[in-house]
Amino acid sequence: MRTDDLVGLLSTGITPLRRGTAARRFGISLPIATLGATALMAMVFGVRPDLAAVAKTPIFWEKLAFPLCLAIGALIATVRLARPGAKVGAGWPFMTTPVLVVWIAAVVTVVTAAPEDRLPALLGHSWRSCPFNILLLAVPGFIAVFWAVKGLAPTSPRLAGAACGLLASSIATVAYCFHCPEMSPAFWSVWYVAGMLLPAAFGAVLGPKLLRW
Repeated sequence: MRTDDLVGLLSTGITPLRRGTAARRFGISLPIATLGATALMAMVFGVRPDLAAVAKTPIFWEKLAFPLCLAIGALIATVRLARPGAKVGAGWPFMTTPVLVVWIAAVVTVVTAAPEDRLPALLGHSWRSCPFNILLLAVPGFIAVFWAVKGLAPTSPRLAGAACGLLASSIATVAYCFHCPEMSPAFWSVWYVAGMLLPAAFGAVLGPKLLRW
């Protein structure tokens, strides 16, 4: 078989993606992820009653900025990995920098706290449930983002699946911030990160199965 014949055989039945397909698919999936996580948070956990007061404090916005920056990085990575042969690229700084900043803040918080306050700063009141709460809120986004990427052409399905999971979980964590009473960077550095990594791990496992094309 000649090379031209082989190329023609392999390309049979393949239709090129229309311009703007990625933007349309993510334009659908991201609102579903955001609205789904927010609605679940409000229905299952409820908005914290002192939100109006705490929203006036810088620490609340710092807490919100942490998963928001991760969501931006995960979105960049997911969009790039949905293309054939692309790499994470510019998504890495957006994903790693906020984690490093929060870890540094956590170390400072723990070191400067009184000895009896160090463990409470790390565990808070909800360490047992926090990661699983984030996992629950990530479910709508997990499904929606995987749908968006499935319709494109990822060639690294495991890495793309992990990025999908991280995007869904970071959006879920932004929504969870409006319920969660924990205001210590030491808490976020462990339990928020664990909550965001769980869907990312599931995405890495399921990516090769769900993102095949």
